[in-house]
Amino acid sequence: MFLPLHDSNPIRHIAFPGVTYALMAFTALVFVILSFLSPIGFLHAAIEWGMIPVVVRDIYPQPLPWLPDWANLVTYAFLHADWLHLGSNMLFLWVFGDNIEDALGHLRFLLFYLACAAGAALLHLAFDPASTTPLIGASGAVAGVMGAYCLLYPHARVFVLARIVIPIPLPVPAFWMLGFWVATQIFNVLAGSLEPVSWWAHLGGFATGVLLAALGKRAQVPLWGGG
Repeated sequence: MFLPLHDSNPIRHIAFPGVTYALMAFTALVFVILSFLSPIGFLHAAIEWGMIPVVVRDIYPQPLPWLPDWANLVTYAFLHADWLHLGSNMLFLWVFGDNIEDALGHLRFLLFYLACAAGAALLHLAFDPASTTPLIGASGAVAGVMGAYCLLYPHARVFVLARIVIPIPLPVPAFWMLGFWVATQIFNVLAGSLEPVSWWAHLGGFATGVLLAALGKRAQVPLWGGG
């Protein structure tokens, strides 16, 4: 329904959002490597590195015996099914990630991103504990970045490509754009959407991001944009 294009929110505390770009590059590299696999090969990779609730709960054995069960709460976030899946997640990370890295600092942002991935996976697991389907994709971790942005920079202008009659770029406050996104996730949960999307993971990542941003932000960065 809409895509963020860029924001009008400069970084103030770091010279370059290196962790954001490194996460984007690593995620894209993993996708390129896995794209050389056959469909069966990719399915095996998703089973081994994706987050499967019955595996994390130790009901079924870990496909990679040397990998701790909990590791899949993070590794799944670096796998994507196709270019559209990858591109949409990386676009949101590119638009919002630099400011959150600026607000937290490089190392804390990296830990924050991984923790949001885990928080998203855990809520998915809580509401679908018997699932044998691998959860993959960075959307839960990116949702955490969006949650942090909503908390710290709600008044920042985000230019979105909105489809009204034809796609047009519109500047909207981050709070409204991200609030609409959250409302969409809640609607799909309540409506019992059958789309192959983990709405709970999105909500879990968003909530984790809000909490961790409040706890881990720099003292100079006010909540709610200082408003």
